[in-house]
Amino acid sequence: MRKLALLSFCFLGLHAGAQNLQMRLQNAFNHLQQDSQSRYASISLTVLDAKTGEQVFAANPYVGLATASTLKTITSITAFNILGKDYQYVTNLDYTGKIENGILNGDLVIKGSGDPTLGSWRYPETRENVVLSLWVDAIRKAGIEHINGRVIGDDSAFGTASIPDGWIWQDVGNYYGAGTSGLCWRENQFDIKLKTGGIGSPVGVLRTVPEMPYIDIKSELRNAEAGTGDRSYAFLPINSNVMYLRGTYAQDQSKKSISVAVPDPAYDAAFRLADTLKRLGIDVVGGPVSVRALPQQPTGGNLLVSYNSPKLSRIIYWLNQRSINLYAEQLLKTMAMASGKVVTTANGVEVEQEFWKAKGIDPHSLNIVDGSGLSPGDRVTTLTMATILQTAKAAPWFADFYESLPIYNNTKMKSGSINNVLTYAGFQTSKDGHEYCFSIMVNNYNGSTSGIKQKMFQVLDVLK
Repeated sequence: MRKLALLSFCFLGLHAGAQNLQMRLQNAFNHLQQDSQSRYASISLTVLDAKTGEQVFAANPYVGLATASTLKTITSITAFNILGKDYQYVTNLDYTGKIENGILNGDLVIKGSGDPTLGSWRYPETRENVVLSLWVDAIRKAGIEHINGRVIGDDSAFGTASIPDGWIWQDVGNYYGAGTSGLCWRENQFDIKLKTGGIGSPVGVLRTVPEMPYIDIKSELRNAEAGTGDRSYAFLPINSNVMYLRGTYAQDQSKKSISVAVPDPAYDAAFRLADTLKRLGIDVVGGPVSVRALPQQPTGGNLLVSYNSPKLSRIIYWLNQRSINLYAEQLLKTMAMASGKVVTTANGVEVEQEFWKAKGIDPHSLNIVDGSGLSPGDRVTTLTMATILQTAKAAPWFADFYESLPIYNNTKMKSGSINNVLTYAGFQTSKDGHEYCFSIMVNNYNGSTSGIKQKMFQVLDVLK
């Protein structure tokens, strides 16, 4: 009887502890909901036991809201499940025609398979000079000293639609709005160094890094007063080589540089290889070209060298640590490719929805149009997001996923922010050792982002 009484006491204590947590979360949530910044906002919070999946707290868990970049957690987890943590992209350098007496009578073809890291500065083995050296060494070993042909950047693996439906025009010219490609290069972006001056005066362009001689950049930027930040936007050329910079750039910005999207990454990869060969004394008569500019895709060919990307676990690390939209969108299309579907963003979404439907999640609660959350049209419930997070807890690759999450407010979680939207999703271990996973979303708040952020942190602090 004494043991039974002790067990009953412990059970009541645990039950009381759970009720106390629910009450404190409810009070904190009510406080957030009643705040003046939330007057016109839609707010949702779901907290689950990370080990069991049991619902700890839920407020508006079935309301679909814009996720911003917390959608990347779902994309990451789905990619781990479908592709596997050791998945690697393969990029081939081929040649067509014949090599005779040191002369290639044919083309060099860089054939991509969707690797978002090719030429990236984030990994030692993916850096531009490393990849170019690999290609040049292979060309030399083949005995090629002169090329009566072109360097072709072949991005056909991912089709011609590079921008997901639902992205806004103002985003797509900037580095974070770089479009997808079957052949990415340097994360499909470059830097523009700026020359600032007096308030209201034009902002000049000093140079680009790397040099972009085939793009004509016209700056309509204006210098703005200190404290107004970087409000510059790049607008990409449409069937043109002209790029416009518009908006304002604050005088006190220390970087004096902005990053923008490359209009045709496959062409840029071909351009860099052709330029490197020229500097090394290997002429390319036909110059660089993107496959999209050709009447038909190159066929056949002989392999010079293959390049393998970092493994998926390492790609996802940077995807979430730096919230790289390009990585998320490339993975979504890759899942369509791995499932045997035509490679489009829409088919990637369909694959993702079908995967989670088989796990018991209603696709209507995962109503998305991209993989990164950049689209303001994405609608996901916090219950679905928290549930997907919880499924990762027992997976063999969970440690890799967990490591990929940044730390905010001493909590391992992914953040998301677009216009008047702020979201967080991740994991928290309490002082008494309980592990929770959560998703919190605030849509259409007013006032400062820093203000609503601190108020959301106060809610999440209850889990500590």
